[in-house]
Amino acid sequence: MSVSPPPELVNRPLPPALLQDAAATFGMLSATVRLQIVWLLASEERDVGTLAEETDQTVQAVSHHLAKLKLAGLVQARREGRRQVYYVDSPIVVEIVHLLVGERHEFLRPARRARHA
Repeated sequence: MSVSPPPELVNRPLPPALLQDAAATFGMLSATVRLQIVWLLASEERDVGTLAEETDQTVQAVSHHLAKLKLAGLVQARREGRRQVYYVDSPIVVEIVHLLVGERHEFLRPARRARHA
């Protein structure tokens, strides 16, 4: 999937409010635990307990991070019986996280680092 910016934003400075919002959204992913949560949710929905186990965090800590991610619009939740199930609803968020992590994975590979040293 390739995403293009809206025509009215091409080749011009971004409006301050949009720039601030975009930076805050990237800031949400700057915490390693939140990035890990979004990474996991990008592939499969999970509940808080599962995420806590997979990230080696407390349920309380994961709930706190999920609340921030939900407020930022990066994750969604729905009730399944007595539990909340979280997921990433935006294919663009999934693509950004996959692209960034994939690029960093390649950059950090020892063979690639040795070639560029």
